[in-house]
Amino acid sequence: QVQLVESGGGLVQFGGSLRLSCAASGSIESIYETAWFRQAPGKQRELVARMSSDGSTNYEDSVKGRFTVSRDNAKNTVYLQMNSLKPEDTAVYYCNLLVVVAGLTYSSWGQGTQVTVSS
Repeated sequence: QVQLVESGGGLVQFGGSLRLSCAASGSIESIYETAWFRQAPGKQRELVARMSSDGSTNYEDSVKGRFTVSRDNAKNTVYLQMNSLKPEDTAVYYCNLLVVVAGLTYSSWGQGTQVTVSS
C-alpha cells in the first residue's frame, strides 16, 4: 500500500514563496509520474504541474515561470516550489503520483494542503 503525506502549505503574503512536499511511503519501486493539482473554493480541481518519468515538465499557463516541480527519487519525495505567489493561487493543493509497486502501477493522492495568499 502506498501513502502520500503532504506538507508545506500555509499563509503567505502576495509575492511570497512556499515549497510543498509530498512524501511517498510503502514498497515503492519507482515514481513513474508526478503531478500537482489544486482546487479553489467553488471551482473544479485543476492540473498545475506535471513531471513525466523522463523528467519532462509542463505547467498550467498561469503558473509558468513561477512554479517548479521536482523530484527526489532517493527520498520518494516530490516538491512544488511556488514563487511570486498571488491571491488567485489560493487553493488546496494535492499531489498525485503514479508509482510502481511489485511491477504494477498505482495512482495515489495526497491528503491536500491549504495554500492561502493574502493581498
